[in-house]
Amino acid sequence: MADARKAALRAREEPRPPARSEAPSADGVRATLGEKIAAVSRTAKPGEPRAAVVEILRSALAESHEIARAYLESGGKGLVCARYLSDLEDEIIGAIYDYVVRFVYVADNPTFGERLTIVAVGGYGRGTLAPGSDIDLLFLLPYKQTPWGESVVEAILYMLWDLRQKVGHASRSVAECLRQARADVTIRTTILEARFILGNVELFHELLNSFDREIMRVDARDFVAAKLAERDQRVSRAGTSRYLVEPNVKEGKGGLRDLHTLFWIAKYVYRVREPEELVAAGLFTRSELTLFQRCEEFLWRVRCQLHFSTGRAEERLSFDLQPMLAAKFGYHDRAGLSRTERFMKHYFLVAKDVGDLTAIVCAALEAREAKPPAMLDRVLGRLRRRSRKMPSDDFIVEHDRVNVAAEDVFRRDPVNIIRLFWTADRYGLAIHPDAVRAITRSLRLIDSDLRASKEANRLFLDILLSHNTTETVLRRMNETGVLGRFIPEFGRIVAMMQFNMYHHYTVDEHLLRAVGALAALESGRGPKQAALANDILPTISNRKTLYLGLLLHDIAKGRKEDHSQAGAEIAHSLCPRLGFDPGETDTVAWLVQHHLLMSSIAQSRDLSDRRTIENFAAIVQTMERLKMLLVLTMCDIDAVGPGVLDAWKAQLLNVLYWETEVVLGGGHSAADRKSRVAHAKEELRAALADWSDTDFAAYAQRHYSAYWLKADLSRKIRHARLLRDLSDTKTPLVTTVDLDTKSGAVELTVVAQDHRRLLSIIAGACAASGANIVDAHIFTTADGLALDTIFFSRAFPLDDDELRRARRVAEYIEKALRGEIAISEAVAARSAQRGATTAFDIAPGVVIDNSFANMATVIEVSGLDRVGLLFDLTNAISNLNLNIGSAHIVTFGERAVDAFYVTDLTGGKIVSPSRQAAIKRQLLDVFALRARKAPGGGAGAAPT
Repeated sequence: MADARKAALRAREEPRPPARSEAPSADGVRATLGEKIAAVSRTAKPGEPRAAVVEILRSALAESHEIARAYLESGGKGLVCARYLSDLEDEIIGAIYDYVVRFVYVADNPTFGERLTIVAVGGYGRGTLAPGSDIDLLFLLPYKQTPWGESVVEAILYMLWDLRQKVGHASRSVAECLRQARADVTIRTTILEARFILGNVELFHELLNSFDREIMRVDARDFVAAKLAERDQRVSRAGTSRYLVEPNVKEGKGGLRDLHTLFWIAKYVYRVREPEELVAAGLFTRSELTLFQRCEEFLWRVRCQLHFSTGRAEERLSFDLQPMLAAKFGYHDRAGLSRTERFMKHYFLVAKDVGDLTAIVCAALEAREAKPPAMLDRVLGRLRRRSRKMPSDDFIVEHDRVNVAAEDVFRRDPVNIIRLFWTADRYGLAIHPDAVRAITRSLRLIDSDLRASKEANRLFLDILLSHNTTETVLRRMNETGVLGRFIPEFGRIVAMMQFNMYHHYTVDEHLLRAVGALAALESGRGPKQAALANDILPTISNRKTLYLGLLLHDIAKGRKEDHSQAGAEIAHSLCPRLGFDPGETDTVAWLVQHHLLMSSIAQSRDLSDRRTIENFAAIVQTMERLKMLLVLTMCDIDAVGPGVLDAWKAQLLNVLYWETEVVLGGGHSAADRKSRVAHAKEELRAALADWSDTDFAAYAQRHYSAYWLKADLSRKIRHARLLRDLSDTKTPLVTTVDLDTKSGAVELTVVAQDHRRLLSIIAGACAASGANIVDAHIFTTADGLALDTIFFSRAFPLDDDELRRARRVAEYIEKALRGEIAISEAVAARSAQRGATTAFDIAPGVVIDNSFANMATVIEVSGLDRVGLLFDLTNAISNLNLNIGSAHIVTFGERAVDAFYVTDLTGGKIVSPSRQAAIKRQLLDVFALRARKAPGGGAGAAPT
């Protein structure tokens, strides 16, 4: 029943394929090519046959690839396509070999030493090739290379290279293969997948028999450990989560390489040659083997289509390719999800299944003592190793994994489904695959009665509030399907991706990581940027409202209505079931409804404006809510992706918290504005020990309070030394560059006389010189200097290369500010050079509001980011005769959200409705005009 339900779930995501054409076959290609090559070789002039032969082979390859592509795009199977391409390669290599030994290096009577065997290894050895795959060959020799054999191998390789194929090759004797296999696990894996193509078959069998006898029988445990360590390193490079929204189909977690690793280990330990033998070996059930085959088929279809669509060996399922593949696979918009999101949901469900199969294999290996045991938390596991008494006789411990004591454990008491995960968390144990199998067969028991059970809800809340392994256990609950059944609203967002560049993970993975971020913060393992959140977390009176608010904050994603409002309604429904009283329920619902508020205001509003703080405080109302919202916001941003919670975002959130604390406290605070400004000055004074008191006092007067609160100490030190060196300059203009290790971006500081086109010129110069702006800190000194720091993304991995590039960008900005460059023309040229980006379609919007600030009108502009967007916007604002007092540059992936605090030339707000309408029209025209000239155009103020 569980298998039927899983199949039904995938059927809802997988479209019905079109009627596909007949499966292609490579049979007879070698013979046909042989006839054509022989005809050419007999009639061609000396020196000409080789070029003609290569052309014959090239035409055959191109024609066959088109056959494979047509078959795949008509709904054909990915594995059939991959096997056809592998069979085709066998035929091509056979035809080349026949040509070489018949017409080029003829040996009428080859000696024993001139025996040659051509063996396919790697992916080619498995009998599957993607269109852009490497061709890995082993030329197997009796004992050493002979001149004839060397010439034949060289001729074959040169012809393959002439066909523009990527060939990996080695020439070794059987003894050399064995010697290298003992020393290198990669060579061992290569031989494990060796497949005979042509030549002397006895030599091939000698290799396999010797390898089995001398190596495979003696070091299975070492091989398993090495392959699992290799897998860990690989997924670490490709992304440690299988739910990354731009997954690597081959190398990523949950991808094809994970399936390959499972089979390599199974072949080595269980002595099988084909996946079908895994059932007889007892590793997989029949349904698990079917799942293995289904996953392999889907991933191969995606991979082959990626290669065909891009014309290269592309393994990353990037945003620009996802819509194209979704269309080719026949997906359609449905149930609040675009066809791209439905396609990717199917992909992530398959990746989850690959993870389940990995767990099954690892547990089986532990049972055979072929790998070290697994635990949810190894520290907890060591501490609790001595305590083996389970809280219930329904559970036992096998190989450091919690298992069910009998097959009817869940049927007798469905609460045991939740209790199993509670037990795993309490004892720091992984869950045995047999228990997982029992759970998947019992998912139907998670019904309305179990959801209403006080004990089940108590156990779930214990897991959520645990100080042990909350995130890991919740993720296991999710992967087994329990979490989505126990909280049906959560089930709707399982494997759901958000088609944008901002979020790195699927919605369910993001929520689990957010809970994990809170647990890390509470245990003192949170990021240093979240120090304030860490300090106030112990003062929050009700931690369960905070944990549940985080788990639910995005639970309504993918619905037509606003997900924050819909999520609050879900909270109102769920909280009483979990035992929350009305006040706690209201708090959770409030957190979900306003979970974006603090981040939005901190990053896009002027925090030195009293009106901003008062408006925010009116929504928050209490100190307890303010504390919880700060912590929730920090954890939410941290869970978006690595490095997203940087020092600047954290500092803005801290400032908003402190400023609001003053208002909510009736004007009194433990750290009010004046004392915080004074503390910031004292901190800088201590760092500038070589300054006199007089010099420092004069310098301190140059900055407004907003500067002291927003800039961090390291930048204050650099700014102080920079401005002191400029004190005697009448027309100051200086740029400095540095590498910001916190955000991984390049930091460029510009000091110049302030004027209303300054920001526009800087933004334009960055765009024209190829600097991808990711953030901007804008300050003005009391004596009329602009102190602007622009952050742009790196282009080179080496620091020296990046610093040279950054200095060129800085020089370009200086030339632009001196009027030596026509910025508009330079930006237009760069935009045209970058070309179009069509993966995303975001409708632009402009909001003009006079209630956000006391002294300025706030213009908030949002739309698709691209090259030169910030320049175009600021240039348009300047052309409207508006002064930009401050700018707040934020980009959420491909969506730019920029807020400008502006006044008219008299210093007043923009109050005329007709004037506001004109401003809105011209700013919207910025998007429309550039779209006509260079659609999409790439990225301007790139992601933060």
